[in-house]
Amino acid sequence: MDRLGAGGSFTELQALNFLDNVVEMGHDGPAHLAISGRRPLLRGLGVYHGKRGWGVSVEFDVRQGPVTAFGLGQAKDGSYLMVASEGTVVPGPLLRIGNTTSRVDFGCDPGEWTDSWSASGVDHHWSLGTGHRAAELAAVADLLGLDFREVRV
Repeated sequence: MDRLGAGGSFTELQALNFLDNVVEMGHDGPAHLAISGRRPLLRGLGVYHGKRGWGVSVEFDVRQGPVTAFGLGQAKDGSYLMVASEGTVVPGPLLRIGNTTSRVDFGCDPGEWTDSWSASGVDHHWSLGTGHRAAELAAVADLLGLDFREVRV
């Protein structure tokens, strides 16, 4: 995602918000500060994710606007594939847990999107980058000889 100019923040599912119709995603791992929607915050870690934390973590969100979730996966035959889904980061309250967190609207029910995303063969972690990049990622997959799956519900 970085090579495409989209940044890319390491992410996974955090919550499905059915009231606001968004998928909340993020992670406490690597993040790309160039795509942050606000100045990063250092948050002291207490008990997060059901386990004791120490030190500090960097917390921010991916800036509002168009985004693409992009991950690698594996097909039933063992071959690798690329998976993408375009959405929009929208405003609203974020979890205050020392993670990069974003509220993504994929234009459909969050549960339906999650079912389709999970059924695609994508791995547990993926990248969230700025801009709608599915066409570019499909071209990269073609150049690499990989299957490309776009999740749209």
